[in-house]
Amino acid sequence: MENDNIISDPEQPVTEPEQPGKSQVETTDQATEEKSFWQRLQENKRLFSLLRRLFFTLMTALALFLIFLFIIYVVPALQEIPSGGRTHLVNSEELKQSSPYRKQITQMKKDIDHLAIKYNNYTTGQSYLVINTTDNFFYLYKNKKLIRSGHCSTGSYMMLKTEEGRSWVFKTPKGKRTIQGKTTHPYWHRSDWSYIEEGSPVPPKDDPSRYEYGVLGDYAMSLGDGYMVHGTIYKRFLGMPVTHGCVRLNDEDLDVVFHSLNIGSKVYIF
Repeated sequence: MENDNIISDPEQPVTEPEQPGKSQVETTDQATEEKSFWQRLQENKRLFSLLRRLFFTLMTALALFLIFLFIIYVVPALQEIPSGGRTHLVNSEELKQSSPYRKQITQMKKDIDHLAIKYNNYTTGQSYLVINTTDNFFYLYKNKKLIRSGHCSTGSYMMLKTEEGRSWVFKTPKGKRTIQGKTTHPYWHRSDWSYIEEGSPVPPKDDPSRYEYGVLGDYAMSLGDGYMVHGTIYKRFLGMPVTHGCVRLNDEDLDVVFHSLNIGSKVYIF
């Protein structure tokens, strides 16, 4: 039969029945694969929020670091760049003859003369000593020339208080002082604070325990008010602010200073 021939003909292509929903699933899978990483990341809101905060934190830190570098390196460099302006020297006879110019020159000459007199009063031909309490350094001058310098020790600026309300500030007094006395082989008459500082009972003022020998070096020079320039057994602390107000020198420097200064010699402390 004709229909049978058609069905059983082996040359006819065999068409499989279409399964419902298969094409739709393949289309959905293909669309999912085609989604970008950015889209999938946006769908994961928690991870996206975390990464965004991390990004802004890194950008903020980078910006602050760049600002720091700009302030530390760029700003000083810009300040050193010449402004481009030049100073022109004018030699004008008309200007020199003007009244304001002549008054200014006259005042400047008076100021220079006043400073020269002041400088000569401070730096006489006699020897004098300069103490720098910031750097703990001394300078010895003679005939206005530096003849010796070196490390010293000055006041620590520490404060000591007692329960009874007594207090001491261990600082070296600043200003102009004079040598009021010179002593060889000096002794130290211990003050109350030395006993309080070490936690010992304070003895009477004339108690023999208050007198100690050999701790101030071979020489001592009085600056008044209990302050002195003297030697020390704590040479490793020279150059440091560790004293209770006196100025300490090593043995060699003390010998030169002692024999260079006289009673009345000036000591400038700053």
